Amino acid sequence: MATERITDGRHDTDAEAPGPAPRGTRWWRLPLGVQSALAVGLGALIGVLAPAVGEQLKLLGDIFLNLVQMVVLPLVFPLIVLGIARMESVKKVGRIAGKAILYFEIVTTVILLIAVALAKFTGIGKGAPVAGADAESVQKLDQGVDFHELILHSIPKNVFAAFAEGNLLAAIVFALFLGVGMAAVGEKAAPFASVLDSVSSAMFKVVGYVIRIAPVGVLGFISYDVAHYGFGNLRSLLGFIAVVYAGLAIVLGVVFPCIALIYRIRYVDLLRQIAGLVGIAFLTRSSEAVLAPLMGKLEAFGVSRSTTSFVVPLGYSFNTDGSVLYQATALVYLAHAYGTDTSIASLLLMVGVLVVLSKGMAGVTSASIVVLLAAGKTMGIPPEGVALLVGVDFIVDMARTAVNVVGNALAAAVVDRSEAKRNAAQDCQDSPAAAHEDAAPTPEKEPAR
Repeated sequence: MATERITDGRHDTDAEAPGPAPRGTRWWRLPLGVQSALAVGLGALIGVLAPAVGEQLKLLGDIFLNLVQMVVLPLVFPLIVLGIARMESVKKVGRIAGKAILYFEIVTTVILLIAVALAKFTGIGKGAPVAGADAESVQKLDQGVDFHELILHSIPKNVFAAFAEGNLLAAIVFALFLGVGMAAVGEKAAPFASVLDSVSSAMFKVVGYVIRIAPVGVLGFISYDVAHYGFGNLRSLLGFIAVVYAGLAIVLGVVFPCIALIYRIRYVDLLRQIAGLVGIAFLTRSSEAVLAPLMGKLEAFGVSRSTTSFVVPLGYSFNTDGSVLYQATALVYLAHAYGTDTSIASLLLMVGVLVVLSKGMAGVTSASIVVLLAAGKTMGIPPEGVALLVGVDFIVDMARTAVNVVGNALAAAVVDRSEAKRNAAQDCQDSPAAAHEDAAPTPEKEPAR
């Protein structure tokens, strides 16, 4: 039997020392995916048979998420700093950032158009019982999006306060400047780089410990969701849920494979590499829960550490592929339900608004709901309509979170492949002797050893 361990961001497999075979397999020795599946079944059972207990078990899920949030910044920050500091130049940092953001914009726009077309074609929302919606559940969120505050929030005036608040975007900005500064001073930064390297290695170990208790968090979340929301709201919203899942399936099965084919990325192998983490993200509804191990898996897949450490955290704020599909589908659903304008011009305006609003919202509580409220105003949709979707949000949230994880993994692989092609082309240009050999090979060439 082989056991997998996370070592300095890489996944190694060590054979267990020979010895007597265990008498029986304990449940805690089962694969993590099997443990999570058992937790789902047990949690659903508790939620149905003992709703009061199920409500209280949410504490387990909250503890798990707190542990995840505890380790995310201490791991991500040194990885980003080291990734940038070890790049050849500041120009390369800007180039990778530009490629990543351009990729995010193009892919999310394509996904938005697919979602709008799918929702418009199916006509979901027509005749939905919007009169019974309760706006109190979203009243506190109905504040729109202040871009002035959003930009200032991403540039920390106090780095320690940003860390205390768990502000990932602000931490990325500071890490960017610190990494560039370390690259500029050269060897003088070596001792600090060694410290950051040790911190990241230790934090990878801590992340491994936290992930092992993911099934406990799953048990808490599923128990609470079933006990709190039940299944009563599903009947009128089954069509909406089905269209969202169909759209996410198109993204996973058509859009992402086409992108992978263009860049010659082994998409199926990539999915196999990160399948366990995608499952955890699906069940916990938290992409942060797998941020750190995702970077280790991508490095094992062949993506360079410098690219992964920069692109993946950036994608958590700017590349929410599953979330934007949900948001577009939800707005068309509500527009149909309230009978507002769903002409081509109106839908394209909605896409443009979502392209802007969906960026940088990952650190906002109930981000998708906030985006829906802000974008809904442009289409004349009242907050009461958004309240309709809150009861089933946890069902679609699982799938969209999983797609977000796959999308960010693919984005890192695409940017890394683009850089590899550029470096290969640059090497060819910088090697005129090799080009001359290709043009006129000599028969006396010594055979390769």
